Amino acid sequence: MGLCLAYLTAVESAGGAAADAVPGCMLITAALFAVASLPTFAFLRERARPAMGRESWATAAVTRVSQTVHHARRYRDLARFLLCTVFYQAGIQAVVTLAAIYAQEAMGFTTARTLVLILVVNVTAAVGAFCFGYVQDRVGHVRAIALTLLGWILMVLLAWRAESAPLFWLAANIAGLCMGASQSAGRAMVGYLAPPDRLAEFFGLWGLAVKLASILGPLTYGLANWLSGGDHRRAILVTGSYFLVGLLLLKGIDAERGRRAALSETAETA
Repeated sequence: MGLCLAYLTAVESAGGAAADAVPGCMLITAALFAVASLPTFAFLRERARPAMGRESWATAAVTRVSQTVHHARRYRDLARFLLCTVFYQAGIQAVVTLAAIYAQEAMGFTTARTLVLILVVNVTAAVGAFCFGYVQDRVGHVRAIALTLLGWILMVLLAWRAESAPLFWLAANIAGLCMGASQSAGRAMVGYLAPPDRLAEFFGLWGLAVKLASILGPLTYGLANWLSGGDHRRAILVTGSYFLVGLLLLKGIDAERGRRAALSETAETA
C-alpha cells in the first residue's frame, strides 16, 4: 500500500489522473506477491506422505467430504460455526471489498486519502490479529468471536452515522481491529473443533464458507445500494445485519462439546 501510494502521488504530481496509476499499482502488487512467495518455495519442504492407494485425489476428497456430511450430527457445533462463518464473513467481505467505494462516495475521500486510510487499517488489523489471540486464550473461543462481532456492529453504526472524517476514521480502525481479530479467532475455532487428523479437510470447508460469504456480502451491499437509489449509508446498515445473524448463530455453539466430539472421532479412527 505504501509503494502504491508513493506511485500514485508521483503520477498525480506529473499531471496524471488517479486512474492512470492503476496499471503501475497492479505491477507493484504482482511483484510483491512474487517476492513474498520466494521463501516458501526456497526453504519449505513437503513432509507429508499421504497414502492414497489406487484412489484418485478427487475421489478421496469427495469421499471424505461425504463422510463429514454423513456424520454431521457428530460435528454439530462445527457445522453451526461454519454456517455462522458464512453470515459474519459476508459482512466482513462486504466491508473489505467496498471500503474504498464507501469512503469515496459517502465520505468524499480522494483516491490518495483512501489509500492512506486502507494502509492504516491494515496496520490496525495486524495489531488486532496479534493481540486478540491472547484475549481468546483468556475468555474462550465463543466469547472472543462474540466480542469481535459486537465490534463489527459498532463499526457499522459509526460508519452509518459518520458525517465527518474523524468519526469515519474511528469506525475504519475499529473495523481493522475486528478484521484481524475475527480472522485469527475464526481459524483458531475451526482448529479447536475439527478432529486433529482431519484439519486440512475442515479448514477446506471453512475456506469454502468464506468464499461463499465473499459472494453474498458484496452482492447484498450492491443490491441494497441499488434498491435505495444509491444510498451507501443504508447499504452498509443492511449489510451489518449479517453480523447480527452471526451473533445469534454463535449463541448455540458449545466449544467444549464440539472439542470432545472431535477428539472422540480421532480416538475411534485410531
